Amino acid sequence: MDSRSSDRPDRTPLLSTATTGLKIVIVGGFGVGKTTMVRSVSEIRPLSTEETMTQAGLGVDDARGVEAKSTTTVAFDFGRITLNEQMVLYLFGAPGQERFWFLWDRLFSGTLGAVVLVDVRRLSDSWYAIDRLEHHGMPFIVARNNFGEPTHPLEQVRDALSLSDEVPLIDCDARRRDSSKAVLIALVNHLYAMSTARGVTR
Repeated sequence: MDSRSSDRPDRTPLLSTATTGLKIVIVGGFGVGKTTMVRSVSEIRPLSTEETMTQAGLGVDDARGVEAKSTTTVAFDFGRITLNEQMVLYLFGAPGQERFWFLWDRLFSGTLGAVVLVDVRRLSDSWYAIDRLEHHGMPFIVARNNFGEPTHPLEQVRDALSLSDEVPLIDCDARRRDSSKAVLIALVNHLYAMSTARGVTR
C-alpha cells in the first residue's frame, strides 16, 4: 500500500486557530526509512528533497545493505500532523549521509525531541545520530525499523547501541501509518515522563 494513501488529501489546510507548533526530528543512517516514516504519518503531502542517486555518489555514500535504493534526501523531509485546534506537530526527517550531517544542528534547533530510526543490518550507522543527540542533551527514543528480516531481541539491539535503560527502544514498520504514529506517541510519552520526573525531583 502506498504510504501516500488516497485517504489523505494532498492539501489539508492549516487551521486558523492553530497557535502552537511543536517540532520533532527523525534521524538515523542512510536508507533507514526516515523519508518513508514522514510520508506514512503526515496529514499533508510531505515536502521532500529527494534526488536521484548518481554515479557521483559512488565511493561517497555507503550503500551496503540498501543497494536497491535509487533516491536520497539531500536537505530534509517535512510533514505535519494536527493535534488539536491549537497545536500542530511538525516532522523533519534529517538526511542520513555523512556529507549532509552539517545540516543536523540547524534541524535540531527548537526541537522538542527526536526519533532515532535504526536498521539492524547497519546498526553502526546510528551511532553518530545518538552521539549528536546526547551532545545536544535532546530527549530521544530509538525505533527499530523492521524490513521483514529475521529480528534480534530488542535487548541485543540496546546492548549493541550502548543505550541506557532510560532510553525507550521499540519496534516499528515505517511504511505503516499506525506504526509510525505509535513511534511518535512513544516519544511524547517519554517526554512527558521526563518532564514529570524533573518536577518530582525539584
